[in-house]
Amino acid sequence: MDGSRTSLDIEEYSDTEVQKNQVLTLEEWQDKWVNSKTAFHLEQGHQLLKKHLDTFLKGKSGLRVFFPLCGKAVEMKWFANRGHSVVGVEISELGIREFFTEQNLSYTEEPITEILGAKVFKSSSGNISLYCCSIFDFPRTNIGKFDMIWDRGALVAVNPGDRKRYADTMLSLLGKKFQYLLCVLSYDPTKHPGPPFYVPHAEIERLFGKICNIHCLEKVDAFEERHKSWGIDYLFEKLYLLTEK
Repeated sequence: MDGSRTSLDIEEYSDTEVQKNQVLTLEEWQDKWVNSKTAFHLEQGHQLLKKHLDTFLKGKSGLRVFFPLCGKAVEMKWFANRGHSVVGVEISELGIREFFTEQNLSYTEEPITEILGAKVFKSSSGNISLYCCSIFDFPRTNIGKFDMIWDRGALVAVNPGDRKRYADTMLSLLGKKFQYLLCVLSYDPTKHPGPPFYVPHAEIERLFGKICNIHCLEKVDAFEERHKSWGIDYLFEKLYLLTEK
């Protein structure tokens, strides 16, 4: 790997359209859980969030925090343990059940009357509710507004053709004085079809810029040995904070 590829100052790839026709179905995502193809799951949680979490929360309690495409993210427990109310959406019922099992949390489940075939799983403590449905069906639950969104592995997983619809859905769920924490990935999209998909800064501006102030908090080298199988030779993760204009 040449030296320029290890620099955090590497230029973003200019062709933002190269992955635009890539599509994964909900069934394909469910199959990833069934076949344990979930390398995106971080058993120790997301280290950038851990680093900045107390700065974001500022000692507050009782915030409503939303996790889109939550999987079995351990960070949901982090927020719940600090006194916040967590709501997640995940298409895989298996992923949701694994979360409660691995976090040693008892839970109940019930059908969601507004969405045919969907369920909600609620921790017995009442502060974690995970909805098993499509992210695009979720607003039909009339769940209300959120103070914070933690979007790690969600925007980068949504089919590129659905990003505008996804961003509009997220913005519709945000209350006043919100904090939207967003992680995206930078790599050469001509070498890997995704997911996770490449999301450049210009795309974030296009999707959220009219409503949000956009600030890149940190950019880190996220390249690991396993990423060589993607055909890429660099991978950067960027943490953004989006706030109300």
